[in-house]
Amino acid sequence: MRNTDDEVPATEPALKDIAANRTQRRALIVGTGRDRGALAAARSLRRAGWFVGIGTPDSGGMLGASRACEAHHPVPRPRHDGAAFVDGIRQAVEAGAYDVVFGGGDDWMAALAEYRSDIPTLVAHPDAGVVEAALDKVRLAEYAAKVGLAAPSTELATDQAVRDWRGPVVIKCREHWSPGQTRPHRIEAKLFPDITAAASQIRRIRQAGAQPVLQQVIRGGLGALIGVFHEGRLGGRTQQVSTRLWPTPNGASARAETIPVDEELACKAEALLSELGWHGLVELQFLTGDDGVPYLIDLNGRFFGSMALANAARPGLTDAWGRLLLGEPVPRLDDARTGVRYTWLAGDLRRAFVERRRGLVADVGDTLAWSRRAQHSIWDPRDLGPTLNLALGRFARGK
Repeated sequence: MRNTDDEVPATEPALKDIAANRTQRRALIVGTGRDRGALAAARSLRRAGWFVGIGTPDSGGMLGASRACEAHHPVPRPRHDGAAFVDGIRQAVEAGAYDVVFGGGDDWMAALAEYRSDIPTLVAHPDAGVVEAALDKVRLAEYAAKVGLAAPSTELATDQAVRDWRGPVVIKCREHWSPGQTRPHRIEAKLFPDITAAASQIRRIRQAGAQPVLQQVIRGGLGALIGVFHEGRLGGRTQQVSTRLWPTPNGASARAETIPVDEELACKAEALLSELGWHGLVELQFLTGDDGVPYLIDLNGRFFGSMALANAARPGLTDAWGRLLLGEPVPRLDDARTGVRYTWLAGDLRRAFVERRRGLVADVGDTLAWSRRAQHSIWDPRDLGPTLNLALGRFARGK
């Protein structure tokens, strides 16, 4: 096997020669070129000896600028009838002889599952019905209730439900992707003080052809339980808590730290995943309030924003996922180390400029101090391409 640390990205004419090397596992990641989770996964796979190609609808962005990504293929977003998406993947697989394809976002994952029979290689994700149930906010809450996991009250935003709602509300899309979808991007969840204030968001989601849902507001800290689910067990368990979010106060992890695994929570999580029929990588997100009860709010079955933290605290999760798909033996997946820190520095700095905890200077100083002892989502001195790509892109937009 080649020394991947010394490799440079392969050119398209060289791919057929590289493809002949069947001793090296080969992964194709499809998504957007700005996906931080996909970047962390690509780096992890390359360190494990995989050849990593990417398929994006753009030039490759920061993901394509990484030394971990050795080939780039044009793959359109999974929109309309999916024909262009499937054709892009077919051409990529033909060029790169990939063993398995991973989706970098919910829509990419769901589309891979939906069009599995038309894709000429292994799809990493569960069957379409399983993925659909996991991404459906209403059904996920129902599955959680079956196994004794707390979840926010969640219901379709029917006219009657809207009239009956009292108090603050979170408005979400029931699903972020469905076959035949035409809208270009996902519509993110938003918190409103009351149902009247939420009316425009409900209309926006309906006009986009999606189904809005009303969800109970849970005031609490964001946390997650992560691992690779296989044969009824969650391996490589990694539990984290997030201490800063961006956008504030209800966004993604700008800072996080690994903590000991809550065994009761992990047991219920395994029951939930078994009920769903899940397999592979999973991140279950929870909000835990003053009552100490973790409420399940999301299931991410693809690479997630703080993937770099899981890689640092428990290396090898993506490699194990891929090996299991290929039917290869996988070493025991022990729990992650605790006390490992993570930062999405750009998000944390933007948060500091808004929140200004103990003042702007103090908050920025605290943010930089945290980052010095943390695993970064993008920055890596051994792989400067993604950071430079982002910096140059922002400079160009500022002209």
